[in-house]
Amino acid sequence: MKRHLLMALATVMVLVFFTIWAGGALAQEKAITIGGKNFTEQYLLVELAKRLLEKEGFKVTARTGVGTAIARQSLEADQIDMYYEYTGTAYTVFYQEEDPAVMTDPVKVYDWVRRRDAQKGLVWLEAVRFNNTYTIMMRREDAAKMGIKTISDFGNYVDQNPKEVTFALEAEFWERPDGFRALMALYQFRMPVRGVKRMDMGLTYLALRNGQVTAATGFATDGRISGFDLVNLEDDKNFFPVYNPAPVIRKAVLDQYPEIREVLKPLAEKLDTDTMQRLNAEVDVEHKDVSRAVEEWLKEVGLL
Repeated sequence: MKRHLLMALATVMVLVFFTIWAGGALAQEKAITIGGKNFTEQYLLVELAKRLLEKEGFKVTARTGVGTAIARQSLEADQIDMYYEYTGTAYTVFYQEEDPAVMTDPVKVYDWVRRRDAQKGLVWLEAVRFNNTYTIMMRREDAAKMGIKTISDFGNYVDQNPKEVTFALEAEFWERPDGFRALMALYQFRMPVRGVKRMDMGLTYLALRNGQVTAATGFATDGRISGFDLVNLEDDKNFFPVYNPAPVIRKAVLDQYPEIREVLKPLAEKLDTDTMQRLNAEVDVEHKDVSRAVEEWLKEVGLL
C-alpha cells in the first residue's frame, strides 16, 4: 500500500511539474495577430511581415480581407495587434484633414499621423519607401509619341487637342477633394465632359490597355501598370496626397516585443515603388500565389 501511495505521489508531482513547465512555455511564446485590407498589396505586406516575424520565432496569425474602417476599428479594439496603414489615409480619412502642405509631404504627413495616433496608444513604425497614391496613367508608347512626361504636359496637350483626348476615371474621383476636378483647377486645364469616361477603378487599366481611352486614373503601385506597359505621369505640382504604408502597432504589444521594430525595418528599406509594382503584377497579372511571390522576393534580397 505504501509503495502504491509513493508511486501515486510521484505521478502527481510529475504532472504538476509538467503543467507548470508547459504553462511557462506557453506564457513565453511570442504571438502576434496582423490585420490586412482586401486588396493584393495588403495581402503581400501582411505575408512579408509574417515571414520575417516567423523567422524570429513569432507565432503569427493573419486576419486579412477587410476594408479600411474595419481594419482600423479592429486595431483600436485590440482585436488585432498590427496592420499596414497608409499615411494619407490616416490623415484624410481618420482625421479628416486636408492641408496640402502636410498631405503632399511624406515627412510632414508621417510625423503628423504618428503624433496623433500616439495619443491613442498606437505606434507608427518606419514607413515603407513606396507611395501608393493616385496617379494619372498613359500607355508608354503614346506618352512617348506625344512628348508627355508630367501632368502639366498632359494638361497642355488636352488644351491643344480637346477633341482627341478621352479619360477614364472612377465616378467618385471626379468630385472628391483630391479628385479630378481639383486636379484640373491646380494644373489649369479643362477636360471636356464628353471626353470623361466613368467606370470602376479596376476597369480603367483595361480601358487604357485596350486603347479605349487616352489616359486614366489608377494607383501608383498597381501591378497592371508594369504588366500592361503603362506609365505614371509625374505629379510635378504635388497635387496628390502621399500614401506611404507603415506598420501601425499597439504600444502595449511593441513594449512587450520591442524587437518587432528591427525585424520589420528591412521591408521599409527595400520595398520601393518598382518592387511593389512588380510583386503586385506577379499576383494580379501572372496569377502567382502571394506566398510564393513573397518567398521568392525575400530570398532574392537575402531576407530569408
